[in-house]
Amino acid sequence: MREDIPGRANVADTPELAAYYEDLAAREMGALWTVANEIEPWFPKPKSVPVIWRWQDVRPFVDRAPGLVRPEDAGRRVVMLVNPGRRDISAAVGLLYTGVQVMDPGECASAHRHMASALRFIMEGAGAYTIVEGERMTLGARDFVLTPNGTWHEHGVAEGGTRSIWQDGLDIPLMNALDANFYAVHPDLHQGETKPVDGSAALWSGGIIQPTELRKNWQKPWSPVLKYAFEPAFEALTRAAKVHEGSPFDGVIMEYVNPLTGGPVMPTIGASLQLLRPGQHTRAHRHTGSIVYQVARGKGFSIIDGKRYDWSEKDIFVVPSWSLHEHGNASESEDACLFSFNDLPVMRALGIYHEEAYTGTPDGRQAIIAG
Repeated sequence: MREDIPGRANVADTPELAAYYEDLAAREMGALWTVANEIEPWFPKPKSVPVIWRWQDVRPFVDRAPGLVRPEDAGRRVVMLVNPGRRDISAAVGLLYTGVQVMDPGECASAHRHMASALRFIMEGAGAYTIVEGERMTLGARDFVLTPNGTWHEHGVAEGGTRSIWQDGLDIPLMNALDANFYAVHPDLHQGETKPVDGSAALWSGGIIQPTELRKNWQKPWSPVLKYAFEPAFEALTRAAKVHEGSPFDGVIMEYVNPLTGGPVMPTIGASLQLLRPGQHTRAHRHTGSIVYQVARGKGFSIIDGKRYDWSEKDIFVVPSWSLHEHGNASESEDACLFSFNDLPVMRALGIYHEEAYTGTPDGRQAIIAG
């Protein structure tokens, strides 16, 4: 790929060079100038594309799965959401994976652990639970739970519960890209419950007050809070909306944090909850890093690289790295709320996070591309 620009590779082909390239390839070598402009682009060019998976389309396939596959046979009974540009690595966007898992009352999936970090966002149902390192967490609609890398974890639904569905988010593609993935099944298939139910949330969710002894001795790189209940999180969001305008690009947005550090909940995955006020339409921006969104409440739209995607509750959509995006609330009377997870902790840790506002129009919003 030649570019007639000073400082860029611009070597014309000749028969002598063609023979040279063949000789290099035969010895597992190559000439940088033949690929330099492709592998060092002027700006990020992700393979992922914007996609929306509407719940009305996903739900029938999720409901069919329990009649076809048992969780003990599947390991995890999940309908994956796969980006057309990232089918090769089963990613939803960038190096992030997501899928929708379903379990019926009385079902449980065996305990395992892996190098990938994982999270769950509960979409519906009653009686669901996750056990992480001996702690059972009871889960309700829109609760958010962590299963950090290397921790034993398993999921299930109590006998008296109802069919439960949740979104899984993991960094499996990242771990595989780094050749760092490991996987193990618990030797007993299930772990013992050795800690109080919902104990970590009880200990660490006090906000401005924390357990002194545990704070001094916590050495793990992830948040000591494993379950973030939705209602207190949404209440904090609505309180903030009364006193602060929020972001011009994201409305009122708050990040789930590790209470010890104020940083992301896990080293490689961050998560946020954001509120769009009635009728609000944000300005557009773009940044390095990929985001997976789920509509927690309300209805609205997002414009991604000039294309409008209308969404409603439980729809899931993705914004690839460096894609221009803006959001709007379609209701003039009700708030809209988006849950999202992202790889921004990786971008920031590596010093490669970059963000810029869209300035192509006076109002900072994109023109809609037809079709």
